[in-house]
Amino acid sequence: MDHNSEGGENNEGQEHLELPLFDLDTLLNATNNFSSDSKLGEGGFGPVYKGILQERQEIAVKMMSKTSRQGFKEFKNEVESIAKLQHRNLVKLLGCCIHGRERMLIYEYMPNKSLDLLIFDQKRSKVLDWPKRFLIIIGIARGLLYLHQDSRLRIIHRDVKAENILLDIEMSPKISDFGIARSFGGNEIEASTTRVAGTLGYMSPEYASEGLYSTKSDVFSFGVLVLEIISGKRNRGFSHPDHDLNLLGHAWTLFMEDRSSEFIDASMGNSCILSEVLRSINLGLLCVQRFPDDRPSMHSVALMLGSEGALPQPKEPCFFIDRNMMEANSPSGIQSTITLLEAR
Repeated sequence: MDHNSEGGENNEGQEHLELPLFDLDTLLNATNNFSSDSKLGEGGFGPVYKGILQERQEIAVKMMSKTSRQGFKEFKNEVESIAKLQHRNLVKLLGCCIHGRERMLIYEYMPNKSLDLLIFDQKRSKVLDWPKRFLIIIGIARGLLYLHQDSRLRIIHRDVKAENILLDIEMSPKISDFGIARSFGGNEIEASTTRVAGTLGYMSPEYASEGLYSTKSDVFSFGVLVLEIISGKRNRGFSHPDHDLNLLGHAWTLFMEDRSSEFIDASMGNSCILSEVLRSINLGLLCVQRFPDDRPSMHSVALMLGSEGALPQPKEPCFFIDRNMMEANSPSGIQSTITLLEAR
């Protein structure tokens, strides 16, 4: 990191960011000069560091990578998407820092880190009994409902996945990483892009193959996440000795054979409320329907999570979302920026 960069022209545009500005020295002190001991992890955007401000407030500093051509675009997009949003199930953006070519976002610190580090680890997942998992599902649904319906703009996250769900001290979920989010205005309900960005295993078929996205794209990703939370297994990279289906196909097969109880993560032990888990599997399958019109809205999802009535029968989901499908079905002109996730 070039800590000696001067400001000048590289700071142009800083005045347009409606966020508190942190100076670099404050962040250097908070993170022990961005030491390796302070590093929390790293994504496509760059590294994330834990920091402690002088008033003992814990923060997470997300540094946008200079090697990524999308760095500033993602930085600006994240600021514009989330700066004015306030919801208990969205991570809180505290401010930003622009110093020379360095651009950083400062968030509230989440002590339990990201959901994937717990849910896909056989030992760590035992801390997440069914009541905790159900509250995580409800919290994610409420956060997405706020983005889709109740925020200033209708925001499509486009990268809902376990890695982007952070957990606070009470295991409450907070949706994070709005680098590729898009906002809709007026009566817009669908848009298209020639540059598909997201994570395989969570992407809806119409987005992966045609570049079409809408609130129903996020609903699909939410459905995948629900099934992962219940099973403790990733959709991408899932394997089974009896078939070649992915996690969605496996869940569907068991559901149709009235064997959904076999889908449940054994690490939850005796904490399951079976009727609640089975309804959640049904709901997850409704969310991953092949066609957007067959998926419920997040408003309907929230209602179904809060009721005990019978749910609609899901249709067969789109089983395979992989690179071969995308390359075979993608129209010319569509470029992809895809994150691959493999089982750990």
